[in-house]
Amino acid sequence: MWKKISFSLFMFLFLSACTKNAFTGRKSLNLIPNSTINSLSASEYKTFLSQNKTVTSGKDVDLIRRVGKDLKAATEVYYKSIGKAADLKEFAWEFNVVDDPNTVNAFCMPGGKVVVYTGILKVTQNEDALAVVMGHEIAHALANHGNERMSQGLVAQLGLTSLDLALSQKPAATRTLLMSAAGAGVQVGALLPFSRKHESEADEIGLYLMAMAGYNPNEADPFWKRMNSMGGSRPPEFLSTHPDPAKRSETLRRLVPRAKAYAKKYPVPASSKYKG
Repeated sequence: MWKKISFSLFMFLFLSACTKNAFTGRKSLNLIPNSTINSLSASEYKTFLSQNKTVTSGKDVDLIRRVGKDLKAATEVYYKSIGKAADLKEFAWEFNVVDDPNTVNAFCMPGGKVVVYTGILKVTQNEDALAVVMGHEIAHALANHGNERMSQGLVAQLGLTSLDLALSQKPAATRTLLMSAAGAGVQVGALLPFSRKHESEADEIGLYLMAMAGYNPNEADPFWKRMNSMGGSRPPEFLSTHPDPAKRSETLRRLVPRAKAYAKKYPVPASSKYKG
């Protein structure tokens, strides 16, 4: 009897915690309220910035913030057009730069908290490719991948389903889960990586976002090829769980026409573009 009740309760919680991706339609389990995870994310983001060499001015900062704000505008136009503007109400966008030429990485924490390391600029090489990277990372946040991974981690690693309980009993482990769920940190391979399913979904959504923001989606395939060629037979840890390079190239090329169609259907007004 109790087993039936427990199972029924579990199924109720499971179904009520499912969210639907605004781009792909995929359903995912998000046990943590977005307001909660975004608040925690903002706190950890502030701590992260204080512990790293952030830069607030210069051409790299101007470039990254310009691309970031264009992608933000595209996101807002799209969500408004499909009647889901309320999904972004908890987002408080920030675009910051960490001066570390040896780290080829970028991430976006829940709530739109973006960090780009200067080391990745030697691989992007142009503004369109930077939009590929930032669109991909922003896509993780829009698709609630961090929430999904953290929800899985709370159960699998901490044996808990309540974030409040996890924070009170195991605060350090919970903070690590949040940072790893966002793909943050230098030693990405030592943390909790996104799955290949998440990476492929972020590729797709990111391609649509960059196209809507006015960037060239044809730059996605060459950028990822440059990333994969780094380090010879051992690509950066950033790519440890990313899709197979050949399949990724094929998928990106196939999605380019659809990305261009998104750009035509959901154009971003010039007034919404970054003005400096």
